[in-house]
Amino acid sequence: MKVSREQATENRERIVQVAAKLFRERGFDGISVADLMKSAGLTHGGFYGHFASKEDLAAEACGRAIDGSLQKWSAEAEKAPDKAFSKIINSYLSEAHRDGPGCGCLVAALGSDLGRQTPPIRRVVTEGIQALVRLLMPLVPGKSKPARRRKALFDFAAMVGAVTIARAVDDPRLSKEVLDTVASSLSDPDKERGH
Repeated sequence: MKVSREQATENRERIVQVAAKLFRERGFDGISVADLMKSAGLTHGGFYGHFASKEDLAAEACGRAIDGSLQKWSAEAEKAPDKAFSKIINSYLSEAHRDGPGCGCLVAALGSDLGRQTPPIRRVVTEGIQALVRLLMPLVPGKSKPARRRKALFDFAAMVGAVTIARAVDDPRLSKEVLDTVASSLSDPDKERGH
């Protein structure tokens, strides 16, 4: 049975959305094409009508996941620019984000696994990280554009590292302490350094 162009577009969108979530939850190798299609409510055979390979889907899904973070952060920046960075920190370094990798930051969810992926996936991730850093730059302190870029890079790396560590440890108190310590340090760096 032939599907309409609109239905094909909806099916592709559903596959990308499901893949973006499942890759973040289970990793690139933690989900098969058959399982992914089943989760999307579609047949395995239909996959190749939409994508040339799992890697092609992964690149698109990574872009979609990063776009979700960009949209969320942009909304905060537009709503209240003076409070946006604090809101981003508190949301990113929360127990909800730690416990919900499927709906959170791609970089924190897939960590070092991203560095082992194909060039198209790494290109999408690189462009996404650049965009996230550009979005953070006007929200962080700094006397010059290069200073704000360094601060935004540092803060993003600290947030990703904190969530990665918080997810890795099996001690709930240590996990929360990591999130809280980094959030406090980024919110008020002078307080954490004893200035």
